[in-house]
Amino acid sequence: MQHTPKPSAEPAPAARTSLQERRPRTLKHGDSFGLFGRAGDLDGQSGSPEGLFHLDTRYLSRLRVKLNGSTPVLLGSALSADNTTLTCDLTNTDAKDLARGQLHLRRSKFIWNAACHERFAIRNFSDAPQKVRIDIAFGADFADLFEVRGRSRPARGTTHPSQLTTDSVTISYTGLDAATRHTALRFAPAPEKIGPHEAVYLRTLAPGEQQVFFLSIGVGERVEASPVAADRAFHTALRDTRRRERHARARAATVETSHEVFNDALRRATADLNMLLTDKKGGPYPYAGIPWFSTAFGRDALITAWQALWFDPSIALGVLNFLAETQADHEDASNDAEPGKILHEMRDGEMARLKEVPYGRYYGSVDSTPLFVMLAGAYLDRTGDIAALRRLWPNIEAALGWIEHSGDRDGDGFVEYQRRTPQGLVNQGWKDSGDSIFHADGTLAEGPIALVEMQAYVYAAWLSASRIVRAMDDHPKADSFQQRAETLREHFDAAFWDEELGTYVLALDGQKQPCRVRSSNAGHALFAGIAKPERARRLVGTLMNAASFSGWGIRTLAVGEARYNPMSYHNGSVWPHDNAMIAEGFARYGFEAEAARLLEGLFAAAEHLDLHRLPELFCGFPRRNGGGPTPYPVACAPQAWAAVAPLSLLASCLGLGFEPERGRVLFQRPVLPGFLERVVLRNLRVQDAQLDVGLGRVQSQVGMAVLERRGDIHAMMTS
Repeated sequence: MQHTPKPSAEPAPAARTSLQERRPRTLKHGDSFGLFGRAGDLDGQSGSPEGLFHLDTRYLSRLRVKLNGSTPVLLGSALSADNTTLTCDLTNTDAKDLARGQLHLRRSKFIWNAACHERFAIRNFSDAPQKVRIDIAFGADFADLFEVRGRSRPARGTTHPSQLTTDSVTISYTGLDAATRHTALRFAPAPEKIGPHEAVYLRTLAPGEQQVFFLSIGVGERVEASPVAADRAFHTALRDTRRRERHARARAATVETSHEVFNDALRRATADLNMLLTDKKGGPYPYAGIPWFSTAFGRDALITAWQALWFDPSIALGVLNFLAETQADHEDASNDAEPGKILHEMRDGEMARLKEVPYGRYYGSVDSTPLFVMLAGAYLDRTGDIAALRRLWPNIEAALGWIEHSGDRDGDGFVEYQRRTPQGLVNQGWKDSGDSIFHADGTLAEGPIALVEMQAYVYAAWLSASRIVRAMDDHPKADSFQQRAETLREHFDAAFWDEELGTYVLALDGQKQPCRVRSSNAGHALFAGIAKPERARRLVGTLMNAASFSGWGIRTLAVGEARYNPMSYHNGSVWPHDNAMIAEGFARYGFEAEAARLLEGLFAAAEHLDLHRLPELFCGFPRRNGGGPTPYPVACAPQAWAAVAPLSLLASCLGLGFEPERGRVLFQRPVLPGFLERVVLRNLRVQDAQLDVGLGRVQSQVGMAVLERRGDIHAMMTS
């Protein structure tokens, strides 16, 4: 009998409208983000997810501008190349005394430090003076993000009467958690009319004249008592925004290629990642994605940081520091916490505080803990920063303790999961939908469940721990950890390899029965290195045949499997980050040409997508000539691990590696996908030295040239 999972076990958002249909514009800074319509408005009170959000609460759900009593005509809207500002150009509709297209309204907005700042510039292009009325309507529903995602609540808090001055409106709400949240709208100059839900500007513009006014929307549980004027706040915050973006660009390596559209896609990917980075005490931390996952996730951040290591290792250190700080140190069944376990998700909305959802600080991911150890080892390999690893070692050791004890519930050498709270996730790998782990006949697997990729990550974690302690001169412990990895590899191969399927099985259920399903999860055995070399060619062939490879990317589930559905969240869709991890595995085992095919497929998809931006996922329908991939309706865009995927894929194709102790950058068996003739990597850093390198196609090979060297650093290519 098949089990239908409860709604709380289903992580796929159930919003009532399609993000793909609305194609919203996104801005973010810190713990705040905005999801705007293409004209810059918000329409979040009609079932739309649009709104201005802060710490999992929608502080502004409605913002609508009218020009002379009518909705203005949208001429165009665009995000800046660095994702910091949204600019919308609008004009007037046809009216009795004024033809369409005589007034131009430009809206420019951005988010900085828990406030959305906006500049309105209205210009008269007619040959006569014009009386202009601009109405700005607004509202705040203070909905929890989980309500916006589709959860219903039996009760809510109280919205208070708005507080008015001549140039401001403050809307407040006291939740059932006893916290009072405020939305403070400030205008400059003061509007002619102001009320609880609307402000009105009345102006007369001479021919050619432009007038400007500003709106600042501050959000949070505290509102500044004497804020600066909205116009001054706009200019100060814009300066600070640009300064932060310059700093982020300066610390990271950059890529230029022979293909201009690919360059655009990489620039957008970098801008998306920078936008999702949130400054924490220990360094930059990538929030998972907008709108549903704009918060700290363990797994997402660990994988994002792994894939960004080659061009910005500071992200990895920020992730390791934050996850060490939030590591569980005691058992708590209500949030699946166990000593040494690494965070899954952290929320700060009203529903999380009231435990209506268990995600205030939730530990229901089985893979974050070994990924934490893996990233620590990879960070050492990339930077040689042994001082940071010594400081983190108690947390790494605690994570290894969880793997050995709480993670291996029955002592069989495999790490399993089974939720301990009925509100928690049924499945706790990266495919955490309630229906994603099943047997060949479609029957859902009963726990405790041992996932294929989980064992691969544990193998890599023991090897990472071995390298770390060896660098700290503890050779006996290093040998012990290495032996654990080798033992696990043998045990894993015997239990998970399925010769008939030509792949590793998806999982072992609670009775140690294999889930004989062809899935992308098996590709992570290549990524982590647990796959025996003699299995690689067969596994790569299974992953790249037509049942698994759609032409855009490898599907999460192969065509023909019992629960295959190309429109599902995890059972037949294509996820860019999943493909990037598999491509790294391909390159590890010498299948660089197949890695290049994955890069080509995902780039071809990006060519068809808005802003050339790879989303969280898209549907798994086969690639057809003349069209792009079929969007998944509520996929996050941007999503951190999707943003970094093309940069990771490119590094895999180039065989990019580092030897910090020797001051070397390595290119092992580099290949270029068919659409690229050359690649230039600038500002590659090894400790205090920097390198610019060019790689280009030379007949059927790839050649390398060092373009500039700053410090003691060298590049080496092997074929």
